[in-house]
Amino acid sequence: MQALQLVASLFIWLGLIASAPAQDKAAIRIAVEGAYPPFNYLDQNNELQGFEVDLAKALCEVMQAKCTLVTHEWEGIFRGLLNREYDAIMSSVEITDRREKRFAFSLPYYRIPMAFIGGKALDVKGVTPQALAGRSIGVTDRSEASAYLEQQYKSSLIKPYVKLEEANLDLLTERLDLVFGDKIGLSKFLETREGACCRFIADVPQNPPYPYDTYAIGLRKDDGQLKEQFDSAIRHVIADGTYDRIREKYFSFDIK
Repeated sequence: MQALQLVASLFIWLGLIASAPAQDKAAIRIAVEGAYPPFNYLDQNNELQGFEVDLAKALCEVMQAKCTLVTHEWEGIFRGLLNREYDAIMSSVEITDRREKRFAFSLPYYRIPMAFIGGKALDVKGVTPQALAGRSIGVTDRSEASAYLEQQYKSSLIKPYVKLEEANLDLLTERLDLVFGDKIGLSKFLETREGACCRFIADVPQNPPYPYDTYAIGLRKDDGQLKEQFDSAIRHVIADGTYDRIREKYFSFDIK
């Protein structure tokens, strides 16, 4: 009799476990501007799309968190974080010294690669300062890119432009040998009809190193546990290939 009662009690206990509601997932609110394609933008149905949106969903899945993506215009987006209107900003937030004094950041999840483009017939043996000695190079004026060239490529003719597009046009008309800029912007030019004139020559050399801009998830200073969760999830999606599968939808080259 005692054995039967024990078995019956066991079945009742197992039934209670099976019928118990699953533990609620952690709720995380993530702010996205929604106006910076292809990283984040609103589609025709006013729904968020883009590289960062897809990546945020993948990170939340790894963290087993219930995430809500909310749109917020860039103006005031950091104030909203401090006011606890949301828990994180994932909207191409560049890590800067000034911001690090007020906010915490996850591990960087993308950087802007830099590259040289030139005419398809251009014959250069590399893009080191020595290899490009005597060559004319167009670059955006008063930028990190121009400062880098002026410091490292002293034997080249550095020509500053107000906009990168203006340098691309001079490359098209053979007034320049090369243009140096961010690979995302340059790839857009190469994809146009005018860009058929030219090609990627090479990425910026590792030596001398370029001070890349890096982008991460912005968080409040007191949210150390949330930072650890995001950091772990970023490592996970990079290691298992999820990151690259998402990136390939938007970029044909590495941005991590």
